[in-house]
Parts: sequence; C-alpha cells; structure tokens
Amino acid sequence: MMDAAWPVDFWIPAPGRVPDGVRVYAIGDIHGRADLLDQMLDRIDMDMARDATGVDRFVGVFLGDYIDRGPRSRRVLDILSNGMPKGLETVFLMGNHEQFLVSFLDGEGDPAGWLYNGGLATLASYGVEAPHGVYLTGEEENNLRAAVLDALPERHMVFLRRLALQHREGAYLFVHAGVRPGVAPENQAAEDLLWIRGPFLTSDADFGCVVVHGHTITPRPLVLTNRIALDTGAHDTGRLSCGVFEGDRLRFLQT
Repeated sequence: MMDAAWPVDFWIPAPGRVPDGVRVYAIGDIHGRADLLDQMLDRIDMDMARDATGVDRFVGVFLGDYIDRGPRSRRVLDILSNGMPKGLETVFLMGNHEQFLVSFLDGEGDPAGWLYNGGLATLASYGVEAPHGVYLTGEEENNLRAAVLDALPERHMVFLRRLALQHREGAYLFVHAGVRPGVAPENQAAEDLLWIRGPFLTSDADFGCVVVHGHTITPRPLVLTNRIALDTGAHDTGRLSCGVFEGDRLRFLQT
C-alpha cells in the first residue's frame, strides 16, 4: 500500500504508448479550484523546462469538469482560455458539468440537476444572484439564464462551445467519463463519453485503446490494463492529479 504522498514523480511502465517525440500531460477534474490549477500549470511548466530531451511536442489534455462545486469557476475558465504554459499544445474536453451549463444556456432540460450539483458555486463566482431553490418557475429560469448570459465573458462562451468529446494520442483515448464497452471509439455516444460509470468502470474488456478519464473520484490515480483514472476529487481533497505519458512510460504530477 502506497502512503498518502503517492503518486511520486518517477516513471513506471504504462499500459499503452504515445508516439515517439510526444509527451502528454492529462489533467483531471478541476471543479472550480483555480488555486490548484495555477499550481499544476506551474509544475507542468517546470517539468517541460527540466526535461525536454527527445520531446518535440508537449500536449496538455484537460479531461473536463472545470466548473462547479469549487469556489472559483470563473477564474478557472479565465486561466484555461488565456493562460497556458508556452510551448504546450492544449486539448480541452467537455465534462458533464460543462454540458450542464451549456444545456441551461440553450434552454434545454431542467436546470435543477446543474444547480444542485455545484452550479450554485459557479453562479457565485460570476457574481450572479443565486435563486432561493434549485427548482425554478419558468420566469425564474428565464431570468437566471439572462443573468448568466450577461455575466459570462464572450471568451468563456467561445471556450465552452469549442470543447471536444474525445482525443486520441497513440494507444490512448482521452475522454471525460469513459466509453461504452463493445462500441468503437468513433461510434461512442456523447452521453456515455460524458456520463458513463458502471458498465465502463466494471469492465475488463479491451476497449481497443487505453482509456484515460476523470469523472469518477478515486483516492489516487488508478492504473489498469484498459483504463487510467485521474479524478482525485480536487474540489474536496486539494489533490489535482496529472498523468504524464511518454513512450511506454507513465508518471504523475499532483498538487
């Protein structure tokens, strides 16, 4: 059993491989913890500067759930949309919490699920007065939507609209939640990529790739033959985790 300081920064054998000359930094769920994001970006910046031997491309893949629950969702989107380390290519995936917000702004579905699951913290970060409850009348919902649209900077809206659902690097498929076993990556439903748990988490199937994901909290990064889990509950634990993939090796950075 590793102690609470795990994961430490050393290479271990990985279940997949990225192309030669590529190093990937995959960052788990941030959930409004701008303080931890700042720390992680500093660590990545130092890591790139410290050891760049044989690396032609540094790629940062953010696994979604940037907003909600933690106190500084607005600041997180400020950083992600305008504050990456120099030389780091970036891929931003959509999480189910970004889907919550975009769906609300588009007038789709009941916003109660979003508000109950951390959306109130996001409203506060934008200075939007929170409703008295999560179940809104039609008028209350329209008024809240107008207030959020007014408070949301255009850069944040563009960022949210451009989020990807998946990204492939070598043997790895990066998604927010997971994949549906038995379905090819190119045929995966958005609902599964953003929300799936049980059928994916309990599967020992070969997915045709090693799936790197967040969404489901684990005490520490979890490495299995068919998947790697990187959500360590940053909003509650203060531990934001990043998997570093190079060749057929893997290590971790953590706040």
